[in-house]
Amino acid sequence: MTCEIRPIEECTGFRADWERLFTLYVQFYKREMTPEIAEQVWTWLLDPRHGLEGAMAFVDGKPAAIAHFRSMPRPMAGAEIGFLDDLYVDPEVRGNRIGARMLEHLADIGRARGWAIIRWLTGDDNYRARTLYDRHAAKSAFNLYEMKL
Repeated sequence: MTCEIRPIEECTGFRADWERLFTLYVQFYKREMTPEIAEQVWTWLLDPRHGLEGAMAFVDGKPAAIAHFRSMPRPMAGAEIGFLDDLYVDPEVRGNRIGARMLEHLADIGRARGWAIIRWLTGDDNYRARTLYDRHAAKSAFNLYEMKL
């Protein structure tokens, strides 16, 4: 099994595959994916002026995983850090270290950009992903709050 990770801007011919994986990710979190959401996120990913970036993993040439990430300021450190918004691995290839490779790829990007850390969130009940994350990062002591507007 071969795994290759490419920046999303090199994956424009795989839009339908990206959308399928992103839709599965959104549905996992019990949210609704609409064509408008998919179009907006795809547009952001391909716009070099927008902060959201992406990567796609290919296993034996077939799209198998996506990651969306961005730089974000960390005022308490006076520095930019990374934030991983979304990571999804196709269930057909889970267990083959594809998620780990995506995290390692993101870490390489972060080191190249001078990020001291990369942060992300996951559902408390996302046990499989948390097992992966526990091998690559430390869970923080913070709780997430959201103020609806």
